[in-house]
Amino acid sequence: MRRLIYAALRAVSALDHWLRERLTAAGWLALGAGGAALAAGFDTSQGSSYQAGALLGALLVLAYAGSFFLRARVEVQRELPRYATAGETFSYRVEIANRGARPIAGVSVVEAVRDPRPGFAAWRQAREPGEEDRNWFDRNVGYFRWRWLIERVTPEPLHDAPLPALAPGARHTLRLQMTPRRRGRIELAGLVIQRSDPLGLVRGLAHLPLPARIVALPRRYRLPRLALPGRRKHQPGGVSLASSVGDTEEFLSLREYRPGDPLQRIHWKSFARTGRPIVKEFQDEFFERHALVLDTGTRRGEDAAFEDAVAVAASFVYTIDTQECLLDLLFVGGSVHHSTAGRGQLHAENMLETLAGVGPSAPQDFERLAHAVLAQRAQLASCILVLVDWDEARRALAERLAASGIEVRAILVCDRRDAPPSPPAWLAVVHPGAIEAGLARLESRVLR
Repeated sequence: MRRLIYAALRAVSALDHWLRERLTAAGWLALGAGGAALAAGFDTSQGSSYQAGALLGALLVLAYAGSFFLRARVEVQRELPRYATAGETFSYRVEIANRGARPIAGVSVVEAVRDPRPGFAAWRQAREPGEEDRNWFDRNVGYFRWRWLIERVTPEPLHDAPLPALAPGARHTLRLQMTPRRRGRIELAGLVIQRSDPLGLVRGLAHLPLPARIVALPRRYRLPRLALPGRRKHQPGGVSLASSVGDTEEFLSLREYRPGDPLQRIHWKSFARTGRPIVKEFQDEFFERHALVLDTGTRRGEDAAFEDAVAVAASFVYTIDTQECLLDLLFVGGSVHHSTAGRGQLHAENMLETLAGVGPSAPQDFERLAHAVLAQRAQLASCILVLVDWDEARRALAERLAASGIEVRAILVCDRRDAPPSPPAWLAVVHPGAIEAGLARLESRVLR
């Protein structure tokens, strides 16, 4: 039964996409009026409205046949940005040159998105935020879940841009716009040149394959000015974790290779001269290191609170200056993911791209995340916890970090109905729709 429902959803979705792509506003009017006329004239002995329905149907068929005469031999160059931001409109440049022998006139250009329909397994396993509140029929048919899965990987409805008449050999530059609905990857299939048939009912289409990908980064919020602690701690790894600032020196000395030494430290000139492996010995480094911990353990799926939690984490990644420190990002996504930015490591854009693909994890996975954070506490000066739930395990993590001499800032992002009744004074509780107002009080909420 599930397979049949899935097949029906794919078929209906394909038909809907085909109609939206082909029919103009007048075509939709003709289709609706023709269907109503045929329904009203179902009994031909009682009326003649069926004749109007048949006429409109014949016009649509004729217009559809005429739409196949669109031919366009063009050369396209498109300049897409690598990154966009969820919820923010961006524009990009498209240059079109007419390489045919005939002029092109009366056409428009629109972007085409790769087929966004989810696979059967993804549709079965996904849970639409708030799906538990729907009735039995909607939960089992899964139509709203299907629509949510499609909308989360497609931008806002794309609008076409008119292309002025192009003589053979001429070229023109257009600017197209796109607004990502949410963070994640947007897969583009190419451009479509379209022109209405002489009746103005059906569009003729010429597809120009031009696959591309844009990563929509999480939206970001304005943060208050935070004075992160400036205590430097020993960082194992030496110069491999350091840039040209701070306490860096190239190396202290050369010595013979010992089992376990990394191969990248081999001094090849000395190796070639002596015939024995010689390695460079580096000075230990002392500099600031901060941790940003994103809690992904929730049963509510990618609801508004989860998306805002990711956005808060992205705001810290974007705001913290990693020229003089290291920033560790830790979260659970199947396993514990740990990435580091600053001082010759990853750039902030790399971390934001990682956050663009973060999804919810099982609530019990928080224990693994807490264990990974505590294993790093000896190198940390401060820790920022972005939480999506509140319980004793999360309180214990914050208190154990503070007991180790680490400055802790904890932020709970949740719906108002899920807020804890008596949170500790150092916990900042923020709600979707009022994130920046809640973050404005963050400076005074510190656990030491």
